[in-house]
Amino acid sequence: MTPELHQKLTAWRQHLHAHPELSLQEKATAAFVQEKLTELGIPFEAGIGGHGIVATLTRGSPQGRVGLRADMDALPITEDTGLPYASRNRGVMHACGHDGHTASLLGAAALLAADTSWSGTVDFIFQPAEEGFGGSRAMVAAGLFDRFPMTRVFGFHNWPGLAAGTIAVHDGVVMASGGRVTITIEGHAGHAGMPHLTRDPVMAAGHLIVAMQSIVARSVDPLDTAVLSLCTIEGGTAPNQIAGRVTIRGTLRYHRNGVKDVILERIEDICAGIATS
Repeated sequence: MTPELHQKLTAWRQHLHAHPELSLQEKATAAFVQEKLTELGIPFEAGIGGHGIVATLTRGSPQGRVGLRADMDALPITEDTGLPYASRNRGVMHACGHDGHTASLLGAAALLAADTSWSGTVDFIFQPAEEGFGGSRAMVAAGLFDRFPMTRVFGFHNWPGLAAGTIAVHDGVVMASGGRVTITIEGHAGHAGMPHLTRDPVMAAGHLIVAMQSIVARSVDPLDTAVLSLCTIEGGTAPNQIAGRVTIRGTLRYHRNGVKDVILERIEDICAGIATS
């Protein structure tokens, strides 16, 4: 990579970081990508499954077609880094690094456009709505593989713990499947000074949170791997009133569907037991 391209990609990434957009809202991000692809002289099709874009390069024989993929959306997080290129869209941040993914794919397109030593077809897939909003499904439903018949697709994810210039490759599973967990506890509200007339969902939530920490530790085979993290708890409005409802939300990660089934069964068992008690 030339110093000029490195400088350009750094500026592009910082621009994207400063102007993040949530899933399904990546209009300006998609416009930026289209602008840079036009500057690079690389043809593209836009509006695929929402704000999705696919650019295509062909060299020599068109046989052998692969895809390179990156995502473009940001997260509903307020940035507090103090960086000169920090998010200007309050409450939205590229905290997962999709700005880097998008800039990297533009960089790959620039490098391959300038390289005449390869032969075949490469499709550059800029995917919207990765953060749990089905952007990939939308692109596939819009005919991604019919319109661009790739035989293989490659992607990567940034990993801040690795030294710059290092690529980590694994034999087998790399990234986990994920799911979201929402548990709502319905109680009976009342005055905090008369708890015997209530059914306290806050106390139930405390027992449930502790009990659910045993699932991975005691119900999942130690040779498997899983994560169950309960990340938010909402309930109550006054310090002298027992709430009527508590909602707990979290995330589940696993490598095998069998592990998912075990965890979901145990979540249901524990919820039923806590409700009964």
